[in-house]
Amino acid sequence: MNLFDVYSLWDIEPVRGKGCHVWDSEGTEYLDLYGGHAVISIGHSHPQYVKAVQDQVEKIGFYSNSVQNSLQKELADKLGEQSGYPDYSLFLCNSGAEANENALKLASFHTGKKRVIAFHGAFHGRTSGAVAVTDNPAIQAPFNKGHEVTFVPLNDVEAVGAEIGKGDVAAVIIEGIQGVAGIFMPEVSFLQQLSLLCNQNGVILILDEIQSGYGRSGQFFAHQWAGIQPDLITMAKGMGNGFPIGGLLISPRFEAKKGMLGTTFGGNHLACAAAIAVLDVLKEESLVKNAEKMGNYLQQELSGIGGGITGIRGRGLMLGVGFLPEFATIRNRLLFESRIFTGGAKNNVMRLLPPLSISKGEIDIFITELKKKMI
Repeated sequence: MNLFDVYSLWDIEPVRGKGCHVWDSEGTEYLDLYGGHAVISIGHSHPQYVKAVQDQVEKIGFYSNSVQNSLQKELADKLGEQSGYPDYSLFLCNSGAEANENALKLASFHTGKKRVIAFHGAFHGRTSGAVAVTDNPAIQAPFNKGHEVTFVPLNDVEAVGAEIGKGDVAAVIIEGIQGVAGIFMPEVSFLQQLSLLCNQNGVILILDEIQSGYGRSGQFFAHQWAGIQPDLITMAKGMGNGFPIGGLLISPRFEAKKGMLGTTFGGNHLACAAAIAVLDVLKEESLVKNAEKMGNYLQQELSGIGGGITGIRGRGLMLGVGFLPEFATIRNRLLFESRIFTGGAKNNVMRLLPPLSISKGEIDIFITELKKKMI
């Protein structure tokens, strides 16, 4: 049997990792500035994380959500404390797309409406509702196109206000920082006005923090730079440091009803053990603060390179670096000559999403190699 051939693959197989480094099947070491697509938050194979998962699998790996699971409550308590949302409720699932599906469903349940506002450049997932609010028709099958979604320009308050004013909008969904589009940030003033518009009109504000959350921006969630509190917050990626888990933070204004939401694997024992270990390490090693500090240093060093770089966007350790058209060549040379993983996005943008534990010395290695490749 063959694998369904839908991925473009590098001819590299990482088999081992430690911190911000991975080794391939031939023993070659790579510096990881992509974090497996922003998933590796506390570093590869962190010993505290490894022990937590090992200890849990020796006890019980899974039982359904028809029984008590105290790990879910421990995760909720720690997440509430560290995120600054102790009064919100937590619904656990398996992925970012699933988190967004449940957020959209909950908003529609709550308002009785079905139209959603999303933004040009948005990416929210590939499942039915999530892909409907994703601005990429190429990945929407005919089956996905029955949803009522209106796309408006990012940071355009008047466009959002005009749509909300029609009175039929259930929710607005927005990324804390747009990732796939090439690292575009909602302006602080825009997020503040958007939050006010939604509150005044009974529209649910959904903040997709799947890639931008869990400390990556230098705040626990990227929207916290704007000082707002959305109604629903979706999470995944860095939440489990590689173990599949997603979550939805839910404002106290929402009423839970039995059977309203559900999942087989969401919040299982292994996933919770992994996610608790991530929160413990984030706190004990001050990795959110490190993301802000190292992100500022990385931006500073990138700014000093000059020619060939057309712009630097983002916050913390979620950065987009715009290049002239030779970007693909530079990225390939970084990978195959300098052994450094980076990410790509539209319009010749390099995405840098390293583990939040990255050091100044590791950033210096990257900057030195990048300069060489741009000569």
